[in-house]
Amino acid sequence: MNELSSNATPDSLTAGLVDLIRSKPIAPADLEAAALFTLDAVANSLAGRNSEPGHILANWWQSRGPSNVTPDPARLAFLMGALCHILETDDLHRESVVHPGCVVIPAAWTLAAARGSTGKAFLEAVLHGFEAATRIGMAVGPAHYRIWHNTATCGPFGSAMAAAALLGLSDAAAVDALGNAGSQSSGLWQFLETGAMTKHLHAGHAAEAGVNAAELAAFGFTGPPRILEGEKGFFRAACPDADPEAVLRAPNMPWQLARTSIKPWPSCRHTHPTIDAASELRARLADADLAPEAIVAIDVSTYAAAIDVCNRPVVESDYEAKFSLQHAVAAALLFPVVDFEAFGASARQYCAPLAARVRVEAAEPWASAYPLNWGGRVILRMMDGRELVAVRTDAKGDPEAPLRREEMIDKAAMLLRHGGVDKPMPLIEAILDLATRDALPDLALI
Repeated sequence: MNELSSNATPDSLTAGLVDLIRSKPIAPADLEAAALFTLDAVANSLAGRNSEPGHILANWWQSRGPSNVTPDPARLAFLMGALCHILETDDLHRESVVHPGCVVIPAAWTLAAARGSTGKAFLEAVLHGFEAATRIGMAVGPAHYRIWHNTATCGPFGSAMAAAALLGLSDAAAVDALGNAGSQSSGLWQFLETGAMTKHLHAGHAAEAGVNAAELAAFGFTGPPRILEGEKGFFRAACPDADPEAVLRAPNMPWQLARTSIKPWPSCRHTHPTIDAASELRARLADADLAPEAIVAIDVSTYAAAIDVCNRPVVESDYEAKFSLQHAVAAALLFPVVDFEAFGASARQYCAPLAARVRVEAAEPWASAYPLNWGGRVILRMMDGRELVAVRTDAKGDPEAPLRREEMIDKAAMLLRHGGVDKPMPLIEAILDLATRDALPDLALI
């Protein structure tokens, strides 16, 4: 039985969050969903190896010691988390603007593998971790996101909560783990100015910090229970418009993992509603026998956060292109498939003239609908005076427009092949069967 009953008033928000999470029932469908999200994260981590930051991470990892030494789970979680967040194809929880998979799943995977945990225990820990990271993310407020990267700041709570489940921590020890994880919350958006690799560091650190915090709590290392709402806590320090009640609001809603989106395209999630809309317009141009050269101007209307992060008219790298509404729309209009190559050097050069005709603005109803709905509109203004319009209320891969199971498997297979796994199906099948497995399948990151 939990040390704090679900009907009691919690001593702190973290105590209430631990009780809320551990009181939620887990159905077989929840475990199945957690396995699909695990597949997505593992595929992203292995695919991330095939990138410049991935090669640097591999060289760094191999320089740290003999390959026959069993790696520390927390340090390995750093590597797996950093790799997972490189290609911009990992999951996203809209209301919290947190990428939970790249933090929670590496922490849970490396710890469960080291301890020989069952697949079911691992999946339950994943559900716990997603819930903690996203519930705190929903409470930080929009002003936090303008400076702080929510995955980096809220992620340590998720990795700590997942690790607490696998370590069998008491409720009191789990609160200690969350307190010390929260004190390690950090991660700033300044890297966007130069396209630096810092974002990958954010995911890795968040995964590692939670594992360390939970393992220390197992030894009795205490943490601040009021790390969120305290006078010198997280909300007071970094969240000027925080909504603390969101942490424990609507405790009986489905697991937040089920409210998390899966990305179909390898770019910032803020670009996806307009990629989807522009893809529709590309088909309509073809049906009308109109060439892209006949487009005079492209008007993109969306929500403010998308423009804050992705208003980038000129791009000079793959990474900058992935954070550019202008390039993303042009690519969706010019290419039948928006894949990794659509953000490469030749694609950037090819798309640049059309991207220069893209104008972006924050407008209703998308501005007010965010973050509950991530939508937008694309208008093509043609030489002959006609206008072609496509609107999206939600992005493909959102809970309202989910990818089919087959699409998620196809995406994972594509990512695994990109990462050098020639025969991906055995690993895919093993991950999807985790709920019945006695242990996790072997995973060689490097």
